[in-house]
Amino acid sequence: MKPSPDARPERWLGALALVVIALISLGNVITRYLTGGSFAFTEELSVFLLVVLTFAGAAVALRRNGHIRIGLLERALPGAPRRVLILFQGLCGVAVLGLITWFGARMAWQEYHWESLSPGLGVPQWWYLVWLPLLSAVMLVRQVQQTRDRLTGRLEDEP
Repeated sequence: MKPSPDARPERWLGALALVVIALISLGNVITRYLTGGSFAFTEELSVFLLVVLTFAGAAVALRRNGHIRIGLLERALPGAPRRVLILFQGLCGVAVLGLITWFGARMAWQEYHWESLSPGLGVPQWWYLVWLPLLSAVMLVRQVQQTRDRLTGRLEDEP
């Protein structure tokens, strides 16, 4: 059995985001129970961390070949057409992630340029938005790695 490829930095980032979300939520619940009020910043920070967790988890799933796909056609095709299909799938993923990276970077730059502040904490909005293009670029790299590994046979098609 071949060892599964790893995405350790993304795993750590996702785990850290999950732990912080849990601590923030626990602190907010305890505060609301004891005082009847809640922290104003928790929703803003939790939503941001949930986006980070989602993208980090998606990058891990890409690297480990764990994304859901229908493999019926792949399994039915012989060698060369199957490789063409895998390459097509990889190129489609790269195109989508490239667009997310490009437009996410433009959006973060605009927020930086406009000096927009977040509604809850009043910090620059681009602090939250810059993670979108960064993590989608990481996913793009993981997509290329996965496609390469599937084409060369280093990664089994059935996880």
